[in-house]
This record gives sequence, C-alpha cells and structure tokens, in this order.
Amino acid sequence: MNTKLTLTIDESIIEKAKLYAKGENRSLSDLISNYLKVISDSDNKFEVKITPLVQSLKGSFSEPKEIDYKKELSEALSKKYL
Repeated sequence: MNTKLTLTIDESIIEKAKLYAKGENRSLSDLISNYLKVISDSDNKFEVKITPLVQSLKGSFSEPKEIDYKKELSEALSKKYL
C-alpha cells in the first residue's frame, strides 16, 4: 500500500533530483522509495569482501624509509596533469 509523504527539502536539491530521475527514466518518488528501502533493510549490509589473493598481498609491501611519499605523489601527479 502506498502512502503520501510530505518532505521539506531545499528547492535546488529537488530540481537537481528531478533532472536526475528524468535522466534515469524513473520518478522521483520511485528513487526516494528505493533509497529508503535500501537504507532501512537490515539484511542489506554493505560489506566489502576481500578476496584470498588480495588478503595474501596484505602487508607484502613496505616503502623504503628514505622516500618522501607526499613529494613523490606530487611529482607524479604534476607530470600526469601538467
């Protein structure tokens, strides 16, 4: 059974949400209903499963002490984007 719900939401958010819903070929009511269903479903816990391969790699790398991580990252990003 569907029931009417009144919400108070900033107008700009509503407009953006309507555009998003239209782009997804769904109604705003449908999007909100599905969102509320997902967050209220106690069986729907988002748990990240770590595969055995990833688990085996955990802790297998340690950076050398003389490397400045932030400096290296900054230089690599500068080369990539500048």
